[in-house]
Amino acid sequence: MNSSANQTNTIQFLLNGEKVSVSNPNPTQSVLYYLRENKKLMGTKEGCAEGDCGACTVVIGELVDDNPELKTVNACIQFLPTLNGKALFTVENLRQEDGSLHPVQQSMVNHNGSQCGFCTPGFIMSLWNVYNQYQISSHDNNSKPDQAEIRSALTGNLCRCTGYRPILEAAQKMFDLPTVEFDTETLRQNLAEIQRDDILAYDDKDNKFFAPKNIHQLTELKAQYPKATILAGGTDVGLWVNKQFRDLNPIIYIGEVAELKEIKVNDDKLRIGAGASLSNAYKAVSQYYPEMDEMWERFASRPIRNVGTLGGNVANGSPIGDSMPALISLGAEVVLRNSKGSRTMLLEDLYLDYMKKDILPDEVVEAIDLPLPIPERVFRCYKLSKRYDSDISAVFAAFSIVLKNDIVESFLMTYGGMAATPKRATFSEQSVIGQQWNETTVKNAMQIMKQDYAPMSDGRASDANRMQSATNLLYRFYLETRSENPLSNESLNVFVNKSSVNDISVRVED
Repeated sequence: MNSSANQTNTIQFLLNGEKVSVSNPNPTQSVLYYLRENKKLMGTKEGCAEGDCGACTVVIGELVDDNPELKTVNACIQFLPTLNGKALFTVENLRQEDGSLHPVQQSMVNHNGSQCGFCTPGFIMSLWNVYNQYQISSHDNNSKPDQAEIRSALTGNLCRCTGYRPILEAAQKMFDLPTVEFDTETLRQNLAEIQRDDILAYDDKDNKFFAPKNIHQLTELKAQYPKATILAGGTDVGLWVNKQFRDLNPIIYIGEVAELKEIKVNDDKLRIGAGASLSNAYKAVSQYYPEMDEMWERFASRPIRNVGTLGGNVANGSPIGDSMPALISLGAEVVLRNSKGSRTMLLEDLYLDYMKKDILPDEVVEAIDLPLPIPERVFRCYKLSKRYDSDISAVFAAFSIVLKNDIVESFLMTYGGMAATPKRATFSEQSVIGQQWNETTVKNAMQIMKQDYAPMSDGRASDANRMQSATNLLYRFYLETRSENPLSNESLNVFVNKSSVNDISVRVED
């Protein structure tokens, strides 16, 4: 395509309710840098600069089916041009017209939720989003979010001095104060005024940034710039800039490609567009595979899931990515597309070696196809990590089994953290096929697993620990699925030393 056709180099967005235009923004300038250095809004803080601590949490609003939706994001890894057509809210926006504090802020004051105050703006914005979302969606003005909802909303916010009890108390009590209404209709109208139909494209020597509006524009751009960086949520790409100082020119941002955000059921498969956020993708998957609920909740934090994409997770192909083992064990396929057409392959075949994928230079990930459940299939997945929330796995395991009269007809087990790619334990699988699903069969597979993996040692776990954990998780799966006295997730007591993953052990109590 001719990238100069209908070209515009100006982005427009709302900043705390006011329309802002920025011409020729640096494609990799972070929203955090823009707020602090350009707009002198100092409430948003930089802590880790990698989307982990939450000190930079802001709220973004965008139109979805002509209705505004709000979500928390990490400003430190969000690139400024991705704000085009959206609304950005910072902690400064919470000041009331009479100068008083918002109920979220006042509750934090009342319940001593802040000490040094560095992390406080991030907590405030996460809670402000909860406050508004609950107000918008709740039909009962007296209802409040429970502790689980609040804790989930705060998984991306870390505090090093106050502790979390007073913050959680403030979150519960903020609804007891006089209500401050959020004006969704004005936001909807203001967002509608800044939407554009043409492609966002600016192309000069140092800064090439494209935001195609449809899949045709995307594939033509990828053909024209085969070495371009594909940007989705930026949850990994943002670190390439902040931590590795990479030059990412040119960048193709897929966040405005409508087709890539679609999630739908086709025949016997759930198709998840590569641009669908992790939050939306997980919500859809959970309807069919509730066994993944805990994994989705523990996958990074809510701000990361709000902007990160399942397609990006798959395309990145990290050996410690949590999505891939579960998807592979369920027989998921990946759809790749270029300007000439599309092709589909099993997801496991996409990964050739460490960070090497079977993706042509002009191809992009279009979608992931996940088979719908069948009654005879039993599925489980498990995550082991140092921290329970918002941490990278030391070992991730996913199992899918079909039994007939207690004989194993099919068995897929896939691990993350055990090899250079997300990898099936094919030798162990074959040892189980056609056998009775009993302790002898499983313990034999546990021994054979040494033929499947030679894990490495790193800061998350030793090689011996990873192997022991992997075999233990297979045994746990057996205990939960055996025909005689099966144990549920709730009744199986698993002891995991979360402070030191190098000392993980799994023990079953009577």
